[in-house]
Amino acid sequence: METSSSTIKQKWKLCAFASIIGCFILMLCLNENHNSVRLLAFQNKNTTNIISSLEPSSFIENGKPINGTKSIGHCNIFDGRWVYKPIDSPPLYDEFQCPFIGDQVSCQRNGRPDFDYENWSWEANDCEIPRFDGKDLLERLRGKRVIVVGDSLNRNQWESLACLLYSVIPSSRAHIHVQNGLHKLFVAKDYNCSVEFHWSPFLVQLDTSQANGTKVLRLDKLVTSAERWRGADIMVFNTGHWWVHRGKFRAWDLFGYRGELAKEMDIESAVEMGMKTWAQWIDDNVDSTKTIVFFRSISPEHKGKYWCYNVTLPIMDEESYAGDSFPKPVIEVVERTIRGMKTPVKYLNITKLSEYRRDAHPTVYVAKKEKQQPVVDCSHWCLPGLPDTWNRLLYALLVFNTSRDTGAGSSSHGLV
Repeated sequence: METSSSTIKQKWKLCAFASIIGCFILMLCLNENHNSVRLLAFQNKNTTNIISSLEPSSFIENGKPINGTKSIGHCNIFDGRWVYKPIDSPPLYDEFQCPFIGDQVSCQRNGRPDFDYENWSWEANDCEIPRFDGKDLLERLRGKRVIVVGDSLNRNQWESLACLLYSVIPSSRAHIHVQNGLHKLFVAKDYNCSVEFHWSPFLVQLDTSQANGTKVLRLDKLVTSAERWRGADIMVFNTGHWWVHRGKFRAWDLFGYRGELAKEMDIESAVEMGMKTWAQWIDDNVDSTKTIVFFRSISPEHKGKYWCYNVTLPIMDEESYAGDSFPKPVIEVVERTIRGMKTPVKYLNITKLSEYRRDAHPTVYVAKKEKQQPVVDCSHWCLPGLPDTWNRLLYALLVFNTSRDTGAGSSSHGLV
């Protein structure tokens, strides 16, 4: 009798153990299915809404700001936080193997001892931003032409983008052409696509041909290299910093407008005249069914209270930090001009997210010429580094581009 009772107890224990194992397996299956449903929901919902929901200050299209009301499934990819991910998000290219990185931003080559600035990832508050995929972007750019036009900060972005794409193809399948910093070209031969940089810090013409050496900033004439912009499938522009230079750093002697010259002019007025000249050219020469136009917002400097020297961490206290590194009236002129255009222009609003990254500048780690005084560069950005995030966001906007958002069919761009 005791033996029978013991046998029954053992059987009950085995049944109980088997039940526990079965429940655990069932929970794993349900969780996996739940994750798949969540991923599918993100793909079906966020991919169609990520652009249309951007806030007015972050995205301008069809001459008007898009409604920025937030709701479930809507996402502003420029609104988020920096997360340290040293293992999950390593740099996508090696600084020492990329031929596009200039001495000004080659921080490791110039002796910077820390690497943490390379390991911060920008995460949006309301959705997951895709990791940059160079192979995927090259496929989307097959047979297409990208131009990046502007000052040295846009050159900083071009260098980053060229390195990101160069790193995923054999070096023998790349064509590189550099012309004195004024024109840079990267071609991925197997994809028949090019990424070009055109130097134009004002977008309008700086005339240095005067017989007496006088330099005239002609606010009503586009830069002469603008003819090279024609036919591009994707355009990325910027301007700003050169307009506010003073003293020996000021690039012009006189302003020129409609045949008249002026020695002094309110900078906001000058920027507005120049921006309208650029906007008119875009409206007259760009077919928005074939070309996507981006304008990148101001890249902040870190001077004064938030000086970049010897800093290895981003600014993390958002409440106590208000970015004021650039004149707001100039920014407002740029945004107002874009809002008034008939051509859809996507505003790559990297200003705020970049303001927190005072750790990511070259500081003293810039190439020094013999006997040159120490330089602290708090304007440009180390590579790999922050401009890689700008290009990740550019990539996200291209991935999530739809005909409803851009006014252009997917067959015209090959980008969706």
